[in-house]
Amino acid sequence: MINQFEVLETKKMLDEENLDIRTITMGISLLDCIDASAQKTCDNIYDKITRTAKDLVKTGEDIEKDYGIPIINKRISVTPVSIVGGATDAKDYVCIAKALDKAAKETGVNFIGGFSALVQKGYTKGDCILIDSIPEALATTERVCSSVNVGSTKAGINMDAVKQMGEIIKKTADLTASTDGFGCAKLVVFANAVEDNPFMAGAFHGVGEPDSVIHVGVSGPGVVKCALEKVKGEDFGVVANTIKKTAFKITRMGQLVAQEASRRLNVPFGIVDLSLAPTPAVGDSVAYILEEMGIEKCGAHGTTAALALLNDAVKKGGVFASSYVGGLSGAFIPVSEDAGMISAASIGALSLEKLEAMTCVCSVGLDMIVVPGDTSASTISAIIADEAAIGMINNKTTAVRLIPAPGKNVGDVVEFGGLLGTGPVMKVSEYSSDEFIARGGRIPAPIHSLRN
Repeated sequence: MINQFEVLETKKMLDEENLDIRTITMGISLLDCIDASAQKTCDNIYDKITRTAKDLVKTGEDIEKDYGIPIINKRISVTPVSIVGGATDAKDYVCIAKALDKAAKETGVNFIGGFSALVQKGYTKGDCILIDSIPEALATTERVCSSVNVGSTKAGINMDAVKQMGEIIKKTADLTASTDGFGCAKLVVFANAVEDNPFMAGAFHGVGEPDSVIHVGVSGPGVVKCALEKVKGEDFGVVANTIKKTAFKITRMGQLVAQEASRRLNVPFGIVDLSLAPTPAVGDSVAYILEEMGIEKCGAHGTTAALALLNDAVKKGGVFASSYVGGLSGAFIPVSEDAGMISAASIGALSLEKLEAMTCVCSVGLDMIVVPGDTSASTISAIIADEAAIGMINNKTTAVRLIPAPGKNVGDVVEFGGLLGTGPVMKVSEYSSDEFIARGGRIPAPIHSLRN
C-alpha cells in the first residue's frame, strides 16, 4: 500500500533532486527485413521501424503527463546491421544508416542504435563492410549510433579489430572535424556487450530478444546524493544501506513506467536498466556522490573504493525492486556528461589513468572522454585494449567512447551541448604503443572462461 509520505517523497525527488526516466528504448528485430537487394532491405527497415515505433514518442509523452514523471529520451535499438546487411549486395552500409536515420526522424526518437558489429572472435563479410562504413555513416546521419564488440570473457580480445577501431575513430573524428569530432560521441567499442542495453550510443537489439520489446533506463544520481547528505559521518554500512533503499525506490518508478509503456504499446516489457546516468546539470552527478562520501575531489585516493560501494549497492537495491533488471545497471562515469567529473578533470584531479582504475568497479568504462586531436590511432587502440582486458578478465561489460577532437590540445574545452555536455581535453601517455598494436591476432580468453 502506497502511503502519503511515499508520494510526497517521490514528488520531492522529481521536483528537486533531478530524478527522471532517462530513456524508453524500443528494441526492434530487423531479421525479417533482410533481402538480397540493398535497396529493398533499406525500404523494409524503414517500413518496419516506422510501423512498429509509430506511437513510441507519443506514448512516452502521455505517460509523462499522466504520472508527472520526466522521460528525457525516447529511443530505438535494432538488430546489429552487420547481420542484416550481410546477405545484401551492398558494398557499404551507409545506405542502411541513412534508412535508419530517416526512420528515427519520422518516429521522432532522439537516437537509434544498432549500426553495430560483433567481432570478438573474428569477422564476417557483413562485419568488415559495416566497420569500414562507420566514419561516413556517422558523418552523414544525425541520430544513428554505432557500436563494435571486440572482446569477451568467452572469446578473448580480437586485436585486429582493436587496431582497426583506433583507425576508425580517427577517421570519424576527421570527417566530423567541424563539430570537434562529434561523430565519435556516437561510437562505442565494447567488450562483453549486452543484448538489452537501452542507453546510447551502445544500444543494439540482440538476436536473443523478441521481435520488439520495451526497455527502460532510469537515472537519479541527484537523489542518491541527497539521501547521503542525511547520513553524513555515518559508517559505510549505513552508506550502503541508504544507497540500496534509494536505488529500490528509483527502480520501482522505472518498472512502473516500463510496464505502462509496454501495456499501452502492446509490446513486451524487457528490462529496467538501473544505471545512475549523470547529466551536466548541477546536482545530477555521480562524482558528487563520491565526494559526498568524503572524497575531497573525484579522482583523489579512495575514489575507486567509493565507486565500488556505490555500484554494488545500486545493484542490490535494484534487483530487490524488480525481477527484470538488465542492461548495464550500475553507475556511469561519462566525463563530459557529469558536472563533477568535468570539474575534477579540468583542475587535474581526475586523470585518464584514474578513470581506467575506476572502470574496474563501475558500469561500462571510459566514456565521453575528449583527448587531443593528434592522438595516434595506435594509442587509441591501446586504450581500447586495456579497457577490453578489464572487461574480459573481470567478466563485466566495459567500453570506450573516446573523442580525439581535431585541432584541440590538453587544456582546451569542447562544447557538445545538451546531455553530452562539456569535454575538457585530457592528457594521454606520450609513449608509443605502436609495436604492441601492430602484433594483431587474438588475446586468448582467460582460464576462468572455461566454466561449462
